[in-house]
Amino acid sequence: MAHATPLLPAGQLVRLKEQGRPPLHFVLNGQPAQALQGDTVLTAVLTQSAQLRSHEFAHTPRAGFCMMGACQDCWVTLGGEQAGRKLRACSTLLQAGMQICTTAEAVAAANATNASQVQP
Repeated sequence: MAHATPLLPAGQLVRLKEQGRPPLHFVLNGQPAQALQGDTVLTAVLTQSAQLRSHEFAHTPRAGFCMMGACQDCWVTLGGEQAGRKLRACSTLLQAGMQICTTAEAVAAANATNASQVQP
């Protein structure tokens, strides 16, 4: 007899506890997303995605390493008003409305959007 396999979220992390915290809405690679108040950027991204970013040279998936802000493996780029600013995802708390870019395409789109909004 076949057993039904439960559908799993696309994220690398699955939240099991602390689900009662208020939700925070943010943008991940141009798409609306939601996490919980008190989440780090790393947690917010990995509950939505299977990886944090791709390695610059090998293009292999990366998901953070040391989890304490020392290894340089979890840098992401912001979009919106802070377009181009880089931050460590493992040690930065998520803020409502934050625009997070984890792919080169998302960074390029955020920079293009920001540049078109600047008045000459």
